[in-house]
Amino acid sequence: MRAEAAKREPAIQAFWQEEQIYQRLSETNPGDPFVLHDGPPYANGDIHMGTTLNKILKDIVNKYHILRGRKVRYVPGWDCHGLPIELKVLQSLSPQERESLTPLQLRQKAREYALHYVNVQRASFQRLGVWGDWDRPYLTLSPEYEAAQIEVFGQMALKGYIYRGLKPVHWSPSSQTALAEAELEYPDNHVSLSIYVAFPLQSLTPAAQPILEPFLPGLRVAIWTTTPWTIPANLALCFNPRLTYAVVDSPHFGLLLIAAELRQRLEKVLETPLEVKATLPGSALEYCQGRHPLFDRPSLCVLGDYVTTESGTGIVHTAPGHGEEDFKTGQKYGLPILSPVDERGRFTAEAGSQFAGLDVLSKEPETSGNLAVIKALQAAGALLKEEPYHHKYPYDWRTKEPTIFRATEQWFASVAGFRELALQAIKTVKWIPPEGENRITAMVKERSDWCISRQRVWGVPIPVFYDEETGEVLLTAETLEHIKAIFAQEGSDAWWKRSVEELLPEQYRHNGRTYRKGTDTMDVWFDSGSSWAAVAQARGLGYPVDLYLEGSDQHRGWFQSSLLTSVAVNGCAPYKAVLTHGFVLDEKGQKMSKSLGNVIDPMVLINGGSNPQTDPAYGADVVRLWVASVDYSGDVPLGKTILGQMADIYRKIRNTARFLLGNLYDFNPAQDAVPFAALTELDRYLLHRLKEVGEEVTAAFESYQFYRFFQAVQNFCVVDLSNFYLDIAKDRLYISHARSRRRRQCQTVLALVLENLAKAIAPVLSHLAEEIWSYLPYPKPTRSVFEGGWMQLPEHWRDPQLAATWEKLRAVRQEVNKALEQARTAKLIGASTEAKLLLKVGDPYLYALLEERAADLRYLFITSQVELIKAEPEQAELQVAVQRAEGKKCVRCWNYSPRVGEFAEHPELCERCVAALAGEF
Repeated sequence: MRAEAAKREPAIQAFWQEEQIYQRLSETNPGDPFVLHDGPPYANGDIHMGTTLNKILKDIVNKYHILRGRKVRYVPGWDCHGLPIELKVLQSLSPQERESLTPLQLRQKAREYALHYVNVQRASFQRLGVWGDWDRPYLTLSPEYEAAQIEVFGQMALKGYIYRGLKPVHWSPSSQTALAEAELEYPDNHVSLSIYVAFPLQSLTPAAQPILEPFLPGLRVAIWTTTPWTIPANLALCFNPRLTYAVVDSPHFGLLLIAAELRQRLEKVLETPLEVKATLPGSALEYCQGRHPLFDRPSLCVLGDYVTTESGTGIVHTAPGHGEEDFKTGQKYGLPILSPVDERGRFTAEAGSQFAGLDVLSKEPETSGNLAVIKALQAAGALLKEEPYHHKYPYDWRTKEPTIFRATEQWFASVAGFRELALQAIKTVKWIPPEGENRITAMVKERSDWCISRQRVWGVPIPVFYDEETGEVLLTAETLEHIKAIFAQEGSDAWWKRSVEELLPEQYRHNGRTYRKGTDTMDVWFDSGSSWAAVAQARGLGYPVDLYLEGSDQHRGWFQSSLLTSVAVNGCAPYKAVLTHGFVLDEKGQKMSKSLGNVIDPMVLINGGSNPQTDPAYGADVVRLWVASVDYSGDVPLGKTILGQMADIYRKIRNTARFLLGNLYDFNPAQDAVPFAALTELDRYLLHRLKEVGEEVTAAFESYQFYRFFQAVQNFCVVDLSNFYLDIAKDRLYISHARSRRRRQCQTVLALVLENLAKAIAPVLSHLAEEIWSYLPYPKPTRSVFEGGWMQLPEHWRDPQLAATWEKLRAVRQEVNKALEQARTAKLIGASTEAKLLLKVGDPYLYALLEERAADLRYLFITSQVELIKAEPEQAELQVAVQRAEGKKCVRCWNYSPRVGEFAEHPELCERCVAALAGEF
């Protein structure tokens, strides 16, 4: 009963490896190929429950398709580049070592770090029982992968989808690099200092003059912002053309211009009455001029539909260098892009001498750019109000520090160029669950251009050259092809090892121009988003692939970056179907995190911890069973109680298999199997149930609803087998003569159940299924359960009529079991074989049913005798009475019979046992 998983599972895995089961079946299976393309986990730490859930789900899918005879090709992969690994390496060095580190030395250390964790994670995934091309995984740092990535970049560049531009991007001062949307997280507990500020209105357009002229020079425009540090970069004030604006008079602040419908709310916020003096439409304010409250420069009045009255004053302070909408508005109105903040998040001299060097995100009074701006506004009499504001704010998901919007020169993929094509491609994909389609559609619809450059060393370089004199970019089909060929041979280290001349094709080496190479690397989402080209296409797996399967966060990550690159290059999605799963939570429904101390180490679950009492070795199969039991389309809980329950259910399935195996020790289907037509009614009914359950299990795997498999198998083992068929079967198996028809009929069914059960559970309980198969006591059709193909469930097993009859009989058996339990409680009987049943039946149909099977009822109810009494139809359908059985107890079968003692040669046996010993029962 104890699986001894820590010993047995590795032995079974060694058998799979020696026999090359996966490798052979992936090539020799007769069916079409099936490709689940692996989303690369990040190579910078041990696996966790999230990656465990993911890899097991993938393995269940793959093994099911192997059993269905398909050529499954599963190439595991790893994401190896990027900031987190670079930071880990830098953190491990002393300040002196960091100073003297060359880019190539840093890259070498990062490579070693990534490869170490590739090996650690690979061993863990294999211990989970996951099959795949583990000897030939794909690594984003391998030369052939990097060359394929350059090809994808090059195709996009030559189609005009890649450009360099000065635009505001999410910038992480803590990492000193641009970040993609997928590298951000938005914690709920961020508090910003928000301020209301007044900008003097200086000059009016003819449209605004008649209404506003009387209020000048004292009229000021009120704005609200949650980023005071962006005020030095202000160049405009944005109004909504469709809103009405009001001149209001305040005893505290004088004349202010605000959105008319916000007057009452602003009275409360600013704690002052606001009397309306005049109103005008927002459209009339276009091209009026305000003045910056801190510097002698204009702030142009502009229009934007995105200005709302949900918060603030209905007027948006606009800094084109520090916001996406601001930037677009700035472009529309020809404003410069002012971004007076450096890569460390500190004000430059452009922000004004009083702010230079201050940290815009710091909360320390001496160094805070935010506080300094507020103080300056106060001194200038421009500050109307300051208050804390709780909201979601973007943080760098690696350093857990806040980010800023900052305009810098970056490389972008122009999503606008192929957005419509991407939206069409999404419709061609099967999304599981279907909500995934809406999610990714909304994200692609609203997606701005993709910033693909990073200011780091550990990554694939953006393969561009700049003219030393003009700064013009050199990026042509010839330069791309030349670099791709070099990377294919040497990897991207060549970008740092080789001179510019060596990296340039012949025709650009002596053309009278001098070039320098770019220093940016590619966003890791571009790395992994190119995997369809580097793996599916390059390795001939087929493209688009059958399935991508990852966590639901990948709608904004890998699913999207893969879609965008594939559509840009080939005009289609890289996948036919996409399946998403939720995250693993603890039993209280909280997210697992080290700080909460609720993290579960999958390897401790499998191999056990230092204390076997608190951390037993559950083995991989129990964890795999948990994965199959949950509805993974949402977040899934895990904890000790749940694991305990899974271990119990695993043992139930295991014990059912042990019982079946134990009773087949002397059975060989080739000689001993009884033909279907010669089986008993009960046997044929059980095979009907096996067919029903088998079809339910098949449907569960086909629709990726593995919890339906879990429920069907658990129910079949407990309700149909243990509590019913096998309970009744013990008499046939133990009491009959060994070679009797009665026993062989039952063994025929047991063998069919056992082989099909092993196949049904093999995608999930892979080790147990293989172990069952290895113990089949008769010549096995195949060495491994996985070579045997899927369940064999002949159509002639289906018999709904017989099933309806036996459902009725099972209902009677339930009533009988209740009566027997009451008799046991009353101490009338102990074992059920000590009972004689009296069944009084008023329902004529039920009576006929029972009378027809009168001789077998004692076996159905596991009692020594059953007496059937016909009642009047108007009486109760069924009444059950229990008496002590008649006669004496047979020492061999423990049934009671009046004939015990009749047989001189066997005075302690009943008539059945005497006949069995004579080979006749």
